[in-house]
Amino acid sequence: MREDDGLDWRERQRRAVLAHAEADARRRAAEHAEAAEIVAWFVAEANRRGLRPTRLTARSYDGRGRYRTRLRGWYVDQARSRAVDVEGRFHLLTVPAGLRARLLGADPEPSPAPLIVGAGGRDGESIPLRVLLTRRLDAGNHA
Repeated sequence: MREDDGLDWRERQRRAVLAHAEADARRRAAEHAEAAEIVAWFVAEANRRGLRPTRLTARSYDGRGRYRTRLRGWYVDQARSRAVDVEGRFHLLTVPAGLRARLLGADPEPSPAPLIVGAGGRDGESIPLRVLLTRRLDAGNHA
């Protein structure tokens, strides 16, 4: 094997890895865009049905503490660990524990909504985002 054959092989491998990474990034962007549309539909439908938004709280990563937030919206799961705020942003309501959060409240950042909620989780339970949000809508103000 010639020395430049090794360089060609490495260059082909590098290009293949880059192409794969770019394709994966495009797929994730398309999924995030689709999920954002579903979340926007949920907010519009919640408002249309008269679902009252509530003040959201966040839980510490270790699960021991609950913290106030400035967010208003709707919890979308039984554990109250996921929510959609009134501006149509999806939130995982877990934050680092700390005195500052205890005194001043927590400020969880929005995250891209997944198309499949719980996918890859340890408990093995997952649900399509649209099904989860439809269930929340159907529960009305009693959830």
